Amino acid sequence: METPQSPDRGPARPVAAHAVPPAAPPSADADTPSSADRPLAGRTALVTGAASGIGRACAQALAAAGAHVHVVDRAADAAAEVAGAIGGTVWVTDLSAPEEVDALPADADIVVNNAGLQHVAPVHAFPPDRFALIQRVMVEAPFRILRRTLPGMYERGWGRVVNISSVHGLRASPYKSAYVTAKHALEGLSKVVALEAAEHGVTSNCVNPGYVRTPLVEDQIADQARTHGISEEDVVGRVMLRRSAIKRLIEPDEVAEAVLWLCGPRTGHITGTSLSMDGGWTAG
Repeated sequence: METPQSPDRGPARPVAAHAVPPAAPPSADADTPSSADRPLAGRTALVTGAASGIGRACAQALAAAGAHVHVVDRAADAAAEVAGAIGGTVWVTDLSAPEEVDALPADADIVVNNAGLQHVAPVHAFPPDRFALIQRVMVEAPFRILRRTLPGMYERGWGRVVNISSVHGLRASPYKSAYVTAKHALEGLSKVVALEAAEHGVTSNCVNPGYVRTPLVEDQIADQARTHGISEEDVVGRVMLRRSAIKRLIEPDEVAEAVLWLCGPRTGHITGTSLSMDGGWTAG
């Protein structure tokens, strides 16, 4: 799974973090959904990389279930559009800048660590600064976010941490050393949090999709089609999904539904796990 925090076109540029107030709540005479329809009413969620792809789908799903969502992304306009549509709060944040990560709100009951970026190169030619950037965004930023949000979850006696990992958190692929390293590290962080947080009513899990139909993946499909002189359909079926039994890309909404389920009322005993959504990739 590959989820873009920013396109793979050079290091992320610092952007000042700031919040935009949420949209006005519905009027008192609006139809009020039942608690069964809004199981997360009164909860607050923080989703990184929430301006597009999996992050946007997660923000929408959590908001529809009643949560107020902090929409975190460095794409200001797209993040503001998502926040405005769901009544959330937008935080324009460069996750590679520790001081900006540490300025994010600490009041979240639910944290979805989703943001990521990709760079493809053999280890001997991999740029060290690019390797370090990917670790800052995909490992250090989740650690910093959890370091600040877990105390509040502990105090309230409830919390959900969902880390959007990848099949590459469980399996390796050549030329993706930084991404594979980061996802394996995120798996380890998730399991440590699961053990530490269990007594406080907080769960921590990973969701591990294969290739998801995100802007980053669609760009890769087009690039590989040009490079190999084959159709985009052949790139998906013969290259990307070669090891998958199900020969189609995963839709962002499918990942969001898994995230929402892990945050729901009947998953309190599910913690420290990695939920594979890889179409059978890891079964072989």
